[in-house]
Amino acid sequence: MAKSKEVTVEEKLRALYDLQLIDSRIDEIKSVRGELPLEVEDLEDEVIGLNKRLVNLDEEVAVLKKEITDKKLVIDEANTLVKKYTEQQKKVRNNREFNSISKETEFQELEIELAEKRIKEHRAKIEQKNEVIEGTKVNLARKEELLKHKAAELNDIMSDTEKEENILVSKSKEYAQLIDDNLLAAYNRIRTNVKNGLAVVSIDRGASGGSFFTIPPQRQVEISSRKKIITDEYSGRILVDGALAEEEREKIEKLLK
Repeated sequence: MAKSKEVTVEEKLRALYDLQLIDSRIDEIKSVRGELPLEVEDLEDEVIGLNKRLVNLDEEVAVLKKEITDKKLVIDEANTLVKKYTEQQKKVRNNREFNSISKETEFQELEIELAEKRIKEHRAKIEQKNEVIEGTKVNLARKEELLKHKAAELNDIMSDTEKEENILVSKSKEYAQLIDDNLLAAYNRIRTNVKNGLAVVSIDRGASGGSFFTIPPQRQVEISSRKKIITDEYSGRILVDGALAEEEREKIEKLLK
C-alpha cells in the first residue's frame, strides 16, 4: 500500500501563511461593509415589526367599530321596547301593572345610557388608535426609506466585492484542506482570540507582526530554519520568517489576479 507524502513543517507554514493572507483579504472586504449588513437586518426587522403593529391596530379598530355597531343595535332594540312599554302604560288597569312596566322602561333607558357611554368610550379609543396608526405609518415610511438607502448602499458594495469574495472563500476552504485538523483548529482559535484576526505573522525588524516585543536572535534563527511550528510567547501567534512571508505574498497576489 503506497504511503501518503509526508508534509514538511515548511509546507505547513507556507499553507498556514497562504490561508492567513486569503482570510485577511476576506476580513478587509467585510470591514468595508462595516456595520451595514447588521443595520440592514435591524431595519428589516423594524419594518416587519411596524407592519405587524399596523395590522394589529387595524384589527383592534375593527373590533371597536363592531362593538359600536352592536351597541347601536342594543339602543335601537331598547328604544323599540320603550315605545312599546309607553303604549302599554296607556292601557294598564292598575298600579301594579303600571309600576311593573315603569321598571321595565327604566331598565331599557339604563341600557340605552350604558350603550351610549360605551359607544363614546369606543370612539375615544378609536381616535387614540388612529393617532397611533398615523404615527406608526410615518415612522414606517421613514424606516422603509432608510432601509431602501442602506440596502442600495450595501448592494453597491457587495456588487463590487462579491466576485472576489466568492473566489477568496473558495480558496480559503481549499487551503484549509491542506492543513491538518489540529493545526487548523489552533489557527482558527488564535484568529478568534486576536483583535485583527492575524493568527500567522512574519518577523519584521526583529519583532513579530503586531507585537512590540523583540524576538531573540537565536529564536529568529529557529524560525528561519522552518523546522518546527513556533509561536510568539506574548501573543500566541504562529511565526514565519520574512523571506517565506514575502514569497507567499507574491504567490497569492498572482493567484488572485
